[in-house]
Amino acid sequence: MKYFLSLFLFATFNTYAQQVDVLLIGVAHNYSKSPRQDVSNLYAQIRNFKPTAFFGEFLSKEDERLVMDYWCKEDNMKRLKILRNNRDIKTEHLSRTIDSLKTQVLSNPKDYRLKADLAHAYYLNQDVSNAHYQYWQVWDHLQKSPDIQLENYVNKLLSPDSDTTGRSMRRLKTSEYALIAFPLMQEMNIRELLPMDCQDYDLNWSASALAFYARFEPFKKDSTASYAKELEAILTKRMKGFEECSDIEKKSTRFTEWLNTNEASAILASGDFYFPELYELKDFPKEEILSQIHWWLIRNKGMCENVVNRARALKHQKVVVIAGANHRKYMQDIFEKMPGVSVKNITNTQ
Repeated sequence: MKYFLSLFLFATFNTYAQQVDVLLIGVAHNYSKSPRQDVSNLYAQIRNFKPTAFFGEFLSKEDERLVMDYWCKEDNMKRLKILRNNRDIKTEHLSRTIDSLKTQVLSNPKDYRLKADLAHAYYLNQDVSNAHYQYWQVWDHLQKSPDIQLENYVNKLLSPDSDTTGRSMRRLKTSEYALIAFPLMQEMNIRELLPMDCQDYDLNWSASALAFYARFEPFKKDSTASYAKELEAILTKRMKGFEECSDIEKKSTRFTEWLNTNEASAILASGDFYFPELYELKDFPKEEILSQIHWWLIRNKGMCENVVNRARALKHQKVVVIAGANHRKYMQDIFEKMPGVSVKNITNTQ
């Protein structure tokens, strides 16, 4: 008994003590409004960092099954229904089918039908991050080497034109994963994208947001209030920030680098949380906005914990974490306070 207890404590200590180094990159979820991006500097930093794993803003397959409702659950279930109708695989056979297809893909890396088959099985297993990775490889190949037979096969099996909302196959094509993560994962022979999102509190977040706006809208419309001029100045400042962000998005070839600046973080945070100076105005719904901020912080804390726990469990010391730019500053602050974790941001140049 003492032997097993000692072994357990040793394993627990080792898991806790393992250093995790994080390269955190705040990204846009859609680069379609931007000019062709120059990601050479970003790629160089990732290569120099030498990660053994990438994390993306997706739920794990376990969490996808357990979280009954969140912002894109309905979209995911719609895709699941379509793909089951296209070709069903019984749940009890999914793990074995995925393992078999992974082995076949390793032996036949140029067989893109196998990659489509693997994407399909991953989607049915609700492992969206890795389904997207396989689908992207097929889609990217078709952009470079058109093949009508392969395209017809993919359309019949995956119905990408029907998957247009949420974290969809359509969104994937202009996403941070197509631009940054997947090309470098392929180059580095990293075969799976690890999930790190946390949606356990999405309904709490939504309820807080609804409660806030129910009080904030009348607050904004009271032009006779003593705070009216102060409020107008703050809202104007917020709008100018949005305009600056939109202008940079449309013109910059290094949009991601700008998104990782403190200037960008402040502008993006004002989208949901406005500015702290607003909170002290008379009759402002401060309790409701603080509740919203609370659930946002809890979500980001869950994301950071998912990264560190999974990295340690899988013995990854150096990991790249890709998250929406509005997460970047919050996650960086959380990572910096976690024991045995170091975090670095990409170079803040434009």
